[in-house]
Amino acid sequence: MKIVGVAACTAGIAHTYIAKEKLIKGAKARGHEMKVETQGTIGTEDELTSEEIAAADVVILATDIKIGGEDRFKGKRIVRVKTETVIKSPIKFIEKVEQSLNIAN
Repeated sequence: MKIVGVAACTAGIAHTYIAKEKLIKGAKARGHEMKVETQGTIGTEDELTSEEIAAADVVILATDIKIGGEDRFKGKRIVRVKTETVIKSPIKFIEKVEQSLNIAN
């Protein structure tokens, strides 16, 4: 499965980047490809391209705040989650996403 996502926390510092790394590791552990854009105090990093979004099976928004550019994901399956959830249990979270999309892995 191809997954794209955005990570953003209230401070835009630590949890944003920790959530990004945990999502990528959790997806990889379950055999998926994932790219995560971050939106924080220093702006947007690793911005998702329209091609990456179009190719994605699902979009994960691991955010604690409103993000910019959410309209890019119109028509895509979107899973919303707090950064804390993916930081604590990234593999379990990805497994739940798989179950919600009826994807066997």
